[in-house]
Amino acid sequence: MSTPTGLNLWIEGARLRTLPAAVAPVAVGTGAAAFDDGAIWWKALLALGVSLALQIGVNYANDYSDGIKGTDENRVGPLRLVGSGLVAPAKVKAAALGFLALGGALGLVLAATSGWWLIAVGVLAILAAWGYTGGKNPYGYRALGEVSVFLFFGIVAVLGTTYVQLGSVNAVSVAGALGVGALACAILVANNLRDIPTDTETGKRTLAVVMGDARTRLFYVALMLLAFVVVVAWVVTETPWALLALVGLPPALRATAVVRGGGSGPALIPVLKDTGIAELLYAIGLTVALVIGPWW
Repeated sequence: MSTPTGLNLWIEGARLRTLPAAVAPVAVGTGAAAFDDGAIWWKALLALGVSLALQIGVNYANDYSDGIKGTDENRVGPLRLVGSGLVAPAKVKAAALGFLALGGALGLVLAATSGWWLIAVGVLAILAAWGYTGGKNPYGYRALGEVSVFLFFGIVAVLGTTYVQLGSVNAVSVAGALGVGALACAILVANNLRDIPTDTETGKRTLAVVMGDARTRLFYVALMLLAFVVVVAWVVTETPWALLALVGLPPALRATAVVRGGGSGPALIPVLKDTGIAELLYAIGLTVALVIGPWW
């Protein structure tokens, strides 16, 4: 394959495959608000803008920080802008800060119309986005990346989306936050499982490096079970339409088979794609279920 240039290079750096992790929590949070007849669609669109901007921002931030640290020099996965030497670090840093600022600006509008205390949540989210691999003591190098993803792309994103529309959270939003958080976390687990050899060499202590190959694979399977068994069973008690979330099961099973089968290196790249697709389909199914559940 030829190396992308121009706009295509920046699109590659934005890591579009990760964007389901930004769309899914907003969809489910909005569905949970609709379940109690409280959906406000313009706020849902604002929340989606915040989530997408922060996701792209953190992708560029990680590209910049890992690139200047030399972590990406011998990686297996897709192209990185700084690590490949194709884009100057300062430009990638500027792109990261620009998208994080955009997410912050959109978040201010939501805070102004929903509760000023949300500004504190937004500040924490932006700091977490930059601090994952940035700064002198990045927490992503201290086995805390999965915790952050579960919290911010699961709990905070889903419950925050529900709150700004409904003015409160409900049981289905809590369940949905656990399921979406588990699948978002699984994407990172698959990524870090693939990178265990190179991360070990460069001193990047991800959770996968700390746990080791075998236990990381079990952790991935456990996250899938949490989302597709525990959460779906929970929401079924509210509406049987929750079974629509199982539309995401085929790609989830395909990805899980590779992980359980011992796939490594390039063989794990499709797992990232399938896990992202599984999360998106899961979120769509669960959202539809929550929207139509009270009426059927």
